Amino acid sequence: MSNRKLERVVITGLGVVAPNAVNVEEFHNALQTGTSGLRHVKELERLNFGCQVAGTPQLSQELINSHLTPLQQRGFNASGMLYGIIAGKEAYADAGLTLAAQDDALMDFGIIMGTGQSGGAKYREAIHLIDEGKVRRLGSTSVIQTMSSGISAWLAGELGAGNLVTSNSSACSTGTEALIMGYERIRQGKAKQMLVGATSDSGPYIWGGFDAMRILPTGYNDDPTAASRPFSSDAAGFVPGSGAGALVLESLSSAIDRRATIYAEVSGGALNAGGHRGDGSMTAPNGAAVQRVIRMALNDANVAANQIDVINGHMTATGKDAYEVNNWVKALERSGSTFPWMNSFKSSIGHCLAAAGAIELIGCVLQLQRGTIYQNNNINSLHKDIAAVVDPGRIPTTTIDLDIQYLMKASFGFGDVNACVVLKKYES
Repeated sequence: MSNRKLERVVITGLGVVAPNAVNVEEFHNALQTGTSGLRHVKELERLNFGCQVAGTPQLSQELINSHLTPLQQRGFNASGMLYGIIAGKEAYADAGLTLAAQDDALMDFGIIMGTGQSGGAKYREAIHLIDEGKVRRLGSTSVIQTMSSGISAWLAGELGAGNLVTSNSSACSTGTEALIMGYERIRQGKAKQMLVGATSDSGPYIWGGFDAMRILPTGYNDDPTAASRPFSSDAAGFVPGSGAGALVLESLSSAIDRRATIYAEVSGGALNAGGHRGDGSMTAPNGAAVQRVIRMALNDANVAANQIDVINGHMTATGKDAYEVNNWVKALERSGSTFPWMNSFKSSIGHCLAAAGAIELIGCVLQLQRGTIYQNNNINSLHKDIAAVVDPGRIPTTTIDLDIQYLMKASFGFGDVNACVVLKKYES
């Protein structure tokens, strides 16, 4: 058995492509002011979707050109991969890391960039070409664009990663799970830096199944910025979104040696599943497992429940919002005015599916580093079952300044899978 001392893990790079912003500073400004990235989508109207509102990153051709060559753009039709490339390269550059030399890969640097599925539009294009007997027109990158590990493989080639390179996929918990997986690898001394995060495609081929399930709001097609309403008594379903979030995790010793900017520290985290038992199912979380993963994360971080200042919840703006808050109350054994401050970024970016946790983690890190709690939008009246257990003032509707020491972020995904992480303000 190894007696190796566990490494402390910090965050030294951030990158984001979100519905309301496409770089970190703009993302901070948008969350601080409650700026929404939700819009009416004419294509969804044409296709007779019930919900015609979505969150899609707004990318300029100039930005795309700065990350993909004209040759790489030829035949490229995978929005999620594009988002992940931009966010991943932004995080890597933000960390001040250099590209690998041509003759050797970076053996201490790895990548875990997750996705729910990749290249939905490209896959549809490929099906039609094959059915028409035009297989030769698929192009040489169709496989890369549609394989789930394509985003991590692409970034590995761009940056020169020589450690673990993989893509995880756990529905809406994918991004938070990726961070925990990268954290554990560095903590065990198996890598010095890990680029972690997740990405999710845009478009009707990704969102159509959810519209068919009738879990998206249909009454806000003419008022898109009001459509996503976490915590609210009139929450009517989640608004689909897309984008990518990426973070560079690094051992504290490596970050100090490089004199890198340190945004925050990862204190601990946990993953589990409810097994579709109790009140859990393919589409609903098992409350006992949710409470368990929160306690497991606290234990892994060696942090007491009463030390948590802020929670960034999963909070999808569905009927399960109150259920989630009640599970936090039970897991932390805190309620009323002793409950931590709590927010959800889905009121301004929607539910970005596999990328949700990664994008929201960027906001969490910024809250810690900048001492602020971003506002919750669209709460006309707090859901009665939330107001019954939590002081309404703990769910702020305006951005407030606060010296945050510990923040918890959780993500819960289809399949009854859960991920929870404890972040800490870094102090040298």
